[in-house]
Amino acid sequence: MERNGKSRIATSKKISRRNFVGRTALGIAGTAISAGTALPGSAASYKRIIGANERINIGFLGCGGRGNGHQNMVKMSEKDKNLGVVAVCDIWKMNREKAAARCKKLFDNDVTQFKYSEDMLDMPELDAVMIATGDFQHAKILVEVVNAGKDCYCEKPMAEDIEDAKLARAAVIASSQIVQMGSQWVSDPIQIKIRDMVRSGKLGQITKIEQVWNDNNHRWHDPNDPDVMSIREEDTDWKRWLLGKPYVPFDPWKYFEFRIFRDYSGGITSQWMSHGIGLVHFYTDTAIPDSMVANGGIFGWPDIRQNPDTFQALATYDDAKFLYSYTSNYASKFGDYTCIRGKDGTLFAHGGEGSPRWFYIPEHQRLPGGFDFYEGLKAAVRSGKAEMITVEEGYNNELPPVGVSDDSKYHIDNWIDCIRERNFETNGHIHTGFWHSIGQIMATRAYREGKKLYWDRRNEEIVDHKPA
Repeated sequence: MERNGKSRIATSKKISRRNFVGRTALGIAGTAISAGTALPGSAASYKRIIGANERINIGFLGCGGRGNGHQNMVKMSEKDKNLGVVAVCDIWKMNREKAAARCKKLFDNDVTQFKYSEDMLDMPELDAVMIATGDFQHAKILVEVVNAGKDCYCEKPMAEDIEDAKLARAAVIASSQIVQMGSQWVSDPIQIKIRDMVRSGKLGQITKIEQVWNDNNHRWHDPNDPDVMSIREEDTDWKRWLLGKPYVPFDPWKYFEFRIFRDYSGGITSQWMSHGIGLVHFYTDTAIPDSMVANGGIFGWPDIRQNPDTFQALATYDDAKFLYSYTSNYASKFGDYTCIRGKDGTLFAHGGEGSPRWFYIPEHQRLPGGFDFYEGLKAAVRSGKAEMITVEEGYNNELPPVGVSDDSKYHIDNWIDCIRERNFETNGHIHTGFWHSIGQIMATRAYREGKKLYWDRRNEEIVDHKPA
């Protein structure tokens, strides 16, 4: 089996399910599915063939903060992509009522409210679902959605558990549904241009990729969280929320701030590193690291959190011959960057996740101190010592911002276009979700277990010794 898979983007060409499985899954690193493999959980047949110009009706499953982001994305493309909203679903009464009211304001449309996903999925007029629930719930709900014959946009991380990741991958491949992972940067034109530069060989041999993405606040924990103060157990369904996790008494902190609790999320790994490692796979046409080590701790915010606020992971991609370094610190925001180091040149992004402020610096200049990226970038560009990478004219050497919104029109448009074409190879197809899930699970476990871990590609499992 190949170690490093190819994940080419196809946004204009319709491909069949069999071609998608054959091209994207067969022989890809970490994926042991072939076109002839019988898979569990076959989806219902696609219930309604959508015409080229027919409205696509969307439902929102999970109505918290990210659910609001999904509404924003649909609003961006409502008119030019002919989108409608028909339903909201959340097991907490207040969330779904707020989401319905927001839909009325944004879309001037009364949507149907549902407490349980299976009831929403029975709607014959519902074509597609956007999932924005808890991290550990994504994979199982994705399976439920595609098995109901609905197309799906699923937030990252796709899975917190290897078996859940395998289950979701199998269900999607066996279905007729179009799935997009919520790793929106893979549809951003500037990130696509960076990938194309890497593919071109302009950097020469790449030996290291670094991502340093920081913040400075008690991330994901609000000591005065109004939702925690207002929720009552009888207004939700705690056992349903646990979704197979061991039963514990109702805890509103875990319900709303699941990202800081070990049983429900890896925290930094699940949220930020899943984006980061997904971009590494995107830039380099690789899939799942061969080894992983990690360290960190709760240093800046010793509150109720169980997941680290300071974290670093190191991974190797053996066949591609590069080291991947991921770092986050939530007690100092200074110095966010991404750096792709090649023998012939370096690509450097000033800023954190999704930053469009990219520069190419030829290596032949041999400047031991590098550039003063915080004061002297304009001068470096004007003198020809650095090249600013843009995707549109008119910058006139003005620096792009260091970040853009998570609510990406590019990404939802790619999903919608693929739905209309029945093209399974979305920019964030199911295999990209499997790859980023395994990578971030490896990092979470390496930190918690204090071990160097490896990915056994033949048996598709994480092990503590180098596979034969």
